[in-house]
Amino acid sequence: MSEGSLEAPTRHPIPWNDPDFYDEEKLDAEMRRVFDVCHSCRRCFNLCDSFPRLFDLVDESKTGELDSVESKDFKHVVDACTLCDMCFMAKCPYVPPHEFDVDFPHLMLRYRAVENRKGEIPTFGQRQLTETDRNGKLAAALAPLANYAAKRGNRMTRPLLEKVAGVHRDAELPKYTSKPFSKRAAPPVNAEAPAHGRKAVIYATCFANYNEAEVGEAARRVLAHNGVETQVVYPECCGMPQMEQGDLSRVADKAKSVAGTLKPYIDDGWDIIALVPSCGLMLKFEWPLLVPDNEEVKQLSAATRDISEYIVDIAKNEGLADGLNALDGPVSVHIACHARAQNMGQKGAQMLRLLPQMDLNVVERCSGHGGSWGVMKENFETGMKVGRPVFRKAKNNGKARYVASECPLAGLHIAQGMEKGQSEGETLPQTVPHPILLVARAYGLMA
Repeated sequence: MSEGSLEAPTRHPIPWNDPDFYDEEKLDAEMRRVFDVCHSCRRCFNLCDSFPRLFDLVDESKTGELDSVESKDFKHVVDACTLCDMCFMAKCPYVPPHEFDVDFPHLMLRYRAVENRKGEIPTFGQRQLTETDRNGKLAAALAPLANYAAKRGNRMTRPLLEKVAGVHRDAELPKYTSKPFSKRAAPPVNAEAPAHGRKAVIYATCFANYNEAEVGEAARRVLAHNGVETQVVYPECCGMPQMEQGDLSRVADKAKSVAGTLKPYIDDGWDIIALVPSCGLMLKFEWPLLVPDNEEVKQLSAATRDISEYIVDIAKNEGLADGLNALDGPVSVHIACHARAQNMGQKGAQMLRLLPQMDLNVVERCSGHGGSWGVMKENFETGMKVGRPVFRKAKNNGKARYVASECPLAGLHIAQGMEKGQSEGETLPQTVPHPILLVARAYGLMA
């Protein structure tokens, strides 16, 4: 058997409609096959908490091999997986087309799909957390109250939230906006600069729509300044929260619904831009694996670009519009795992290097957040531990003036981690929810 492959990694469609996908004996056999490969390799020992948990199970077993590990203990490994895809994209030498055919994240997903079908996950509290559109709409109507209740340090509401939903009382949570981005955007915004023939639909994503609307506003202003006509379209959430819980049928329904809504725009020549890397990953890669025969989903996948990716493409092909000024200090940019999983390069860093006199520190490592995983009671401290190297590097030995992550949730986590490790008298850098805001500031388009 050879180690590694000279061919580019590929992924199989997820056969979630096949009854064998949910057969627990077949699932257990596949878990044991893959785990034995992982145990024999151990390259991912420091990647996330799933692998140390797996290797500890093996090392502490009677035989020191997988054969004496009980199947019920596999859940401990699965629960630590954040579906970041870094083992598949960056570490594992045995991904398809290698004959070992290892896809660790999608195996964890299959396990959760079986749990979901059996009604074991999500819990009531977890289920409520995944309803991002409903929660965002409700919170928008009561934003000050919702933000007060979710504020870290609120001794009245946060212990209750921890008990009901399992959210750690000390985890920083995103704030809600009283006016969602999709309602702020008066369609369409025409280009300010000489047009290059580009027009783009901004898929707002639930986070940018309900929590960080300024990410969308910054993107729209920068695009308009660079000759791109834009519209904002937000049919519904991409389904990543449901994906994390193994509810694959619901994610597939969302894929078909959103793709159907965006099809007329694509047919009319509009590009599609995702504001958050996790959503870009879903539209580009995960949705086509869930509904591989849906032509509208394939069309959407081909038309979708991440916002940083899109700005870099404009710079390469047409050149950016004049007016960029230097920022007032060095920047640390965190390359989100779901941006790395898109296999497009460090587009967030490439975008910021377009700014004049840019002093850039690139942080390319897991922040420890992992979507909703890092705020849960059982995971928060582990997430903080995993993120410590990121927190330290983001400060850049005290040089950084700004810290920006392509993933706004990771950015919150990094800001909290830097705060927890703050020394007496130390000044922390300002955290912004996406590097596109720094581009907008460099243009003088946003404060």
